[in-house]
Amino acid sequence: MTAIVFDLDGTLIDSVPDLHAAANRMLKAEGCPPLDQAAIRAFVGNGVPHLVRLILQASGIDMREHARLVSVFLAIYQADPCTLSTLYPGVRTCLDQLHAAGHTLGICTNKPEAPTEAILAGFGLRHLFSVVIGGDTLPVRKPDPAPLTAAFSALEPGPRLFVGDSEVDAETAQAQGAPFALFTEGYRKAPAAQLPHDVLFSTYEDLIDLAQKPLLSTRA
Repeated sequence: MTAIVFDLDGTLIDSVPDLHAAANRMLKAEGCPPLDQAAIRAFVGNGVPHLVRLILQASGIDMREHARLVSVFLAIYQADPCTLSTLYPGVRTCLDQLHAAGHTLGICTNKPEAPTEAILAGFGLRHLFSVVIGGDTLPVRKPDPAPLTAAFSALEPGPRLFVGDSEVDAETAQAQGAPFALFTEGYRKAPAAQLPHDVLFSTYEDLIDLAQKPLLSTRA
């Protein structure tokens, strides 16, 4: 069986609507105009501090307010992290089938651990994952390989697979030495062909078959 670790945002869930809502509630409280959803989508992937930094830059807010506004943003977002977010089509069925087949599953995301846990619980998925590594679980976050290493270490030994959607995920997989399945419908900014990967997939029905392929076991 394969130990499969998933990114969260842009991989299992489209979380941008809730991140966008939280960002604009924060900006409104600061007396600033809202940003559009496309801008927030472009900012996602490197964790909340980076997201807030880009929001401040786009809104002309003094960067000396960064630490305070990271706390403000987190308080707003953690109060309501999944009302507007959606699972990508086929995710629930795919995860259920992989789990039932005996694969061990984990999460490695740059989203803080508390909202990650809340989102997984909100979608009724938490019981499927043996480990959840968030952006604040360790002193470092992706693309440092340590979070992915920690996630795999908590799963069964054997073949491994990391599933993600972005440049950060591709870099993390390379640094960790894990086979990488790139979900093409997420938040990446460059063409898929420019990101190092072992396989591409655009639907979760395909991932069920990909998890069995010997190609993905060669670096175990």
